[in-house]
Amino acid sequence: MQRVQVLRILNDKIKTMAALEQIEDDNEDIGTRLRVVRQIYGLTQRELARRAGVTNGAISLIEQNRVSPSISSLKKILDGIPLSLADFFTLDFTASDNVFFTAGELTEIAFGDAISMRMVGRRVQDRALQMLREVYQPGADTGEAMLRHHGEECGIVVSGTLVVTVGAQEKLLNPGDAYYFNSDIPHRFRNPGPAPCVLISASSPPSF
Repeated sequence: MQRVQVLRILNDKIKTMAALEQIEDDNEDIGTRLRVVRQIYGLTQRELARRAGVTNGAISLIEQNRVSPSISSLKKILDGIPLSLADFFTLDFTASDNVFFTAGELTEIAFGDAISMRMVGRRVQDRALQMLREVYQPGADTGEAMLRHHGEECGIVVSGTLVVTVGAQEKLLNPGDAYYFNSDIPHRFRNPGPAPCVLISASSPPSF
């Protein structure tokens, strides 16, 4: 057996032993953890019970923390997912960053009085996505020098009207209309209407 395989087996055994030791301390949390794992994998209690060869009632009692499963019973249930005992106890379900943001917590990106762009999760680390709530006042324009950056972007007009120019294409968008294009293509946004235009947009990777 190759050295890498031996090391992998030993590592798995160490993780499993640690997981088994943790059962003694975390019995009251097994039910909650099982429910979360089951939902993450998109399984109903009935489907997990069928896969594991146990009764639906057994799954329900464990998830309510009304019974504490034995190691062999828990392993049998997890085999129906499938998921190892070690992974079951070491999966981290806590969010590393804030998940929800109030309207006041959106970060304003100043473009003068004519254009407002409020970003969701500005301080989230390693963002792969940028989402904005944009407001273009009547006559607002991103400028004749068209925008251009790497990535893709899309948006949906919530209210008002917005003229979007992408390369040689141009269209007046009304509420409910949307766009999606490669951001490497020069583009421009302007509001020709008498009322503010509200837009929800997203781009990846972030340009701000």
